Amino acid sequence: MKLLATTNRYYLLLATLVFALGSVVLYYGISLALRIEVDEQLVNQQREIMRSSRLTSGLLDIVALSSEPQPEGLRDTVLLDPTENVLVPYRQLAFRVKGPGPPQWVTLRKSLLETEDMVGLVLTVMLTVLGLLLLSLGLLNRWLARRIWSPFQHTLAALRRYDLQHEPVLALPARTPIDEFSELNQALLQMGQRLEADYQSLKAFTENAAHETRTPLAIMQAKLEQLVQAQELQPATAELVGDLYSATVRLSRLHQALTLLSKIENRQFPQAVPVQLDAVVENRLRLLQDFIDDKALTVTQHVPSRPALLMHPALAESLVGNLLQNAIKHNHRGGTLHWELTNDYLSVSNSGPALAGEPARFFERFRKLNASSESPGLGLSIVEQICRYYGYSVSYTFSAPDSVHTLRVVFGE
Repeated sequence: MKLLATTNRYYLLLATLVFALGSVVLYYGISLALRIEVDEQLVNQQREIMRSSRLTSGLLDIVALSSEPQPEGLRDTVLLDPTENVLVPYRQLAFRVKGPGPPQWVTLRKSLLETEDMVGLVLTVMLTVLGLLLLSLGLLNRWLARRIWSPFQHTLAALRRYDLQHEPVLALPARTPIDEFSELNQALLQMGQRLEADYQSLKAFTENAAHETRTPLAIMQAKLEQLVQAQELQPATAELVGDLYSATVRLSRLHQALTLLSKIENRQFPQAVPVQLDAVVENRLRLLQDFIDDKALTVTQHVPSRPALLMHPALAESLVGNLLQNAIKHNHRGGTLHWELTNDYLSVSNSGPALAGEPARFFERFRKLNASSESPGLGLSIVEQICRYYGYSVSYTFSAPDSVHTLRVVFGE
C-alpha cells in the first residue's frame, strides 16, 4: 500500500505540474490569439481607409486625426475612460494619409478590455474543465488502484496472520482477477507447503533426538558415577574416568538446555496457568541453598507485591532458576544476592567484579565469561527466549560504585 500511495502521489504531482504549465500556456496562447485578432482588425481598417480615403469606425472604438507627426505602427497604450474614471488598455495603429492638402496622421484604437474579459472567461471555463478532469482522473486512478491491488492486500493480510505452529496451511485463493497475483499466490502456497513439511520434519527430528539421547546419557552418567566410586581403580584410571564423567555431565546439561530452547522456539508450552512467582523463587533458593552456603552469600529480598503470572510452570521454574544460578555462579565469596518482585518486574542482583564486553552479548548462546566453566553458556539465552515467548523484556545493568550486577525481567514490553 505504501508503494501504491507513493505512486499516486507522484502521479498527482506530475498531473498538477502539467495542469499548471498548461494553464499558463493556455492563458498566454488565448491572449496572443485575441491580440492578433485585434491587430488584424486595425490593419484591415487601415487598408480600407487607405483605399477609400474615408474613415469608418465600424469595429473601432476611437479614431483620431492629427496634423502632428505620430509614431507609426502598432503599439499598446492606456487611456482614461471619462465615464468610469479608470484607465483602459488599448491597442493602437498610427499611420500617415496623403491627400491634396498637408499630410495627416490617423490613429486607430481598439479597446483590449473586452479582450481581457474574453480571456478571463475562456480561461475560467478551461480551468474548470481541466480541474474537473484532473479530479476525475485522480479518483478513477485511486479506485482502479484499489481494485487492482485488492488481491495483493488480501494476500498480505493472510501472510501477516499466518502462524506455522497453529495454522500450518496457508489459506490463499489460487485464482484472482489479476494473473500476476494468481501466480504469486500459487508460489506462496507451494512455499508454505515446503515450510510446513520442513517444520514438521525438524520438529519430529528434535523430539526424537531429545527422546533417544536422554536415556543413553542417563545410563552413561550413572555407570561413570559408579566407576568413579569404585575402590579398585588405579589413580590414573580414576582420573580419566572422572574427566569422562565431568564431560558427560556437561553434555547432559547441554542436551537439556538445547531441548528446552527448541521446545520454547516451537511454542510447545501452551498450557499457561497462574503461577505465584515469589513461591517459585523461594523454592528455587531452597534447592540452591548448598551453593549459597558454599560461597557464604547473604540473601535479601524485597517483595511489596506477589503477582500471579500466567505461565507454564516448567518455564517459570527455568526462568527463575537460570536467573538465580547466574547470580550465584558469578558472585564472589561473602557476596550478596538480592531479589525483588513487584507487579511490574522481577529483578535479581548480585555482587561481583565488572564484566568485560557488551551487555547485549551476554544473552547470546554459548556465551561464557569463563571459558573453562562447565556451564554450557545457555542460561541467559533461555531466559531471553522465555521472555520473548510471553512478551516480556529482560535487561542487564551494572552499578559501578557498588559493583552490583542486576538482571531485570519486566512483565510486558
